[in-house]
Amino acid sequence: MTGNTNLEHDPADLGELERDLLLLVWRLGSTTADQVREALGRPLKDSTIRTVLRRLEEKGYLAHSLENRAFVYRPAESPQLVAGRAVKRIVDWFCAGSVEALLVGMVDSKVLDRRELQRLANRIAAPQATHTERKSARKKEVKP
Repeated sequence: MTGNTNLEHDPADLGELERDLLLLVWRLGSTTADQVREALGRPLKDSTIRTVLRRLEEKGYLAHSLENRAFVYRPAESPQLVAGRAVKRIVDWFCAGSVEALLVGMVDSKVLDRRELQRLANRIAAPQATHTERKSARKKEVKP
């Protein structure tokens, strides 16, 4: 499988067709240009689809392998990683790098309610608590 991961590319710079094709590849998992064209549901030339897929690969969003003389495209990054990069750019642009300011703004504008925010905080804290508990248990084992 080949792919050039470009972690510097800003997801906000993707065009509408690029976003549509990326969403399709994420949904399908692995696919050919012909399958993308069929699933897209709008009349586009095969060369247009192949060009956009190649550009998405150059930008680091997709990778391909050659199977039976056809390029099979797969996501190079998960939707969550791409969304994380997009949000980081928003935090940098509009919140002076403050994730707290972003979250407060999301709560204030009712994009995120306080229960969801608490659930996220608990989810983030859970692995940390488990890690801390393991460290404490190891320290207790070492003491005679």
